[in-house]
Formats: sequence, C-alpha cells, structure tokens
Amino acid sequence: MTAAVLKGPPVTGYSLAFATPLAAFFVLFFLAPLLLLIVISFYATPELQSFGFDQYVKIATDGFTLPVLFDTLWLGLQTTLLCLLLGYALAWCYVRSPGSLQKLLMLAILMPLLTSVVVRTFAWVVILGRQGIVNSVLAEFGWIDAPLKLLYTRGGLIVTLANVQLPLMVLPLITALQKLDPNLEDASSALGASALRTFVKITLPLTLPGIVAGCLLTFAASITAFISQSLIGGGQMLFMPMYIYQQASSLQNWPFAAAISLVFLVAVMACVSVFNLLGRLSRAGA
Repeated sequence: MTAAVLKGPPVTGYSLAFATPLAAFFVLFFLAPLLLLIVISFYATPELQSFGFDQYVKIATDGFTLPVLFDTLWLGLQTTLLCLLLGYALAWCYVRSPGSLQKLLMLAILMPLLTSVVVRTFAWVVILGRQGIVNSVLAEFGWIDAPLKLLYTRGGLIVTLANVQLPLMVLPLITALQKLDPNLEDASSALGASALRTFVKITLPLTLPGIVAGCLLTFAASITAFISQSLIGGGQMLFMPMYIYQQASSLQNWPFAAAISLVFLVAVMACVSVFNLLGRLSRAGA
C-alpha cells in the first residue's frame, strides 16, 4: 500500500459543503448580530430616527465612558496577573507531584468549572462579608477589633475573579510544563546555574505559549464576568458589562449601548493583540 493511499485525500480535496452548517451558524449567530449592532450604533437618537456619529462623539467627550472602559481593562489585567502568579505555582506543583496526588490536584483545579458561577460568587459573598469566614477567623485570633470591609471592594472583587477564572490559567500552564524536557533543567543545573537562573533562562521562556494562552483566556473572561462584578461589586463599582446592561435595559438607549459595546469589543481585541505581540517578541528574544 502506497503512502498516498495511507494518507488519503488532502484536506483541501474535501467538498466545502461539509463546512456549510458551521458557516451558517457563524453567519446567523455572530456575523448578523454584529452587523446589526454596528448599524444601530450609528443611530443618532434612542428613537432610531436619524443616522450620525453622535454616539461615538458622546463616548469620546462625556468624560465618563472612557474611564469606565479603562478601569474595566485594568481590572482584567490585575486579575490576570494574580491568576498567573497563583496558577504558575499550582501548575508547577501539579507537574512535580506523583500520580495519585495529581488526581486530587486536578479535581481541585477543575472544581470551579463544575460549579455554577452564581453559586461560586455567593460563596465569596459569605466568605468576605462582615460576619464572614475571614473576619471571624481574624477576630478569633484577636488580630482585628472591628470587621474589615472586604465585600464590595476592588480587592475582594479581584480575589473572587481570580478564584473563578483560575482554571483557565492553570490548564494551559500544565500543558506547557508537561511538554518541557526535564533534561534541559538538569543540564542547566549541572552546568552550575542556580534554580532561579534555570527558571528565568530555561523554564519561563519555554512555557511562554502556555502563559500567553492562559493570560488571554483569563483576561477575556475577567472583564466580561457580569455576575461576579455585579454581586461582589455591589453596585458601588461600575464596569463595562453592567454599564452596557444599564444603557440597553434600564435606559432603553440602544444606539449608545451598541456604540459602547463596539468600543469595548475593539478595546478587548487590541489588548488580545498586544498579548500575542508580547508573546511573539518574548519567544523571539529567548
């Protein structure tokens, strides 16, 4: 049997008709709504009576929308950095652990994905509340005289988002660390490099694909976490998902909601492009 027979027909030799269902799904549920969103964003008034750039001018000049946008992106970056710090340590422990312990660690890593995001967020409301677990433990040891305000704070929100999104960071890092040849680290140590130098020069550059993938997933999920931002923020912090919801549902200002949605989408795509660019530059310089 020849190699050509074993390989079968090339991928490009299959009929494009096989891709029709996927293409139709993409057009119906992504492209069409996106085009509709673009058209609505160019209506000048909430009554949808005339066209213009009024909504985009308002975004640029009202002095409120752009700070909310930048604050949302900054929240995503803070959560991503915390997830990277915790996730790398957890992935490192997982790869270096024996098989039996790896099963328990994987269950712990996947547990947040197996639980409803509403349940997880309400659990953090209980943990961070004035009578919650954290304040009770601190008071029991006599470290605080009055309950700390942990709920409805930015720090509490970042910790909650990091817990919810941590699996999205850990799983790509585990894959990257498992592909790392341990002989490279052994050779570096044998040549006299310290553990820190081996990590910086060998381990970190070779696991950059996992770091970039985890950062992209965590960042995108954090800035769009409507439920966690709403419950833990308690209405005292405003981010883009809630801002868009208020404009569309409460104020019925569909053109402005569509315009800020598109600006948010473009900003997120720009951030994702920056993540990819930094990953390529880091790999090129390694």
